[in-house]
Amino acid sequence: MGQYVDLLFFNRDFNCLVAVELKRGPFKTAYLGQLSGCLRVLDDYERREHENPSIGLVLCKDMNRAFVDYIIQDYSKPMGVATYKTSADMLSGS
Repeated sequence: MGQYVDLLFFNRDFNCLVAVELKRGPFKTAYLGQLSGCLRVLDDYERREHENPSIGLVLCKDMNRAFVDYIIQDYSKPMGVATYKTSADMLSGS
């Protein structure tokens, strides 16, 4: 695989791999394509027969929820997008 996922976990309750992409800035639609490709590789080469399909999550600094909800409809892989706050954001009240 030419790209690497930022974080990779295994969720025991869902019985699947969970790929997390960390992004510094606002959400970009290209992130979903990148994540979809990573999930394809994980499912084809890493997932075991008894496991469920991999799940993906993009964590970015900012996003427009309505736009993300609209765009993500065209992807068949289980993916989500969420935002994060840094400790500096919490101290400044953002």
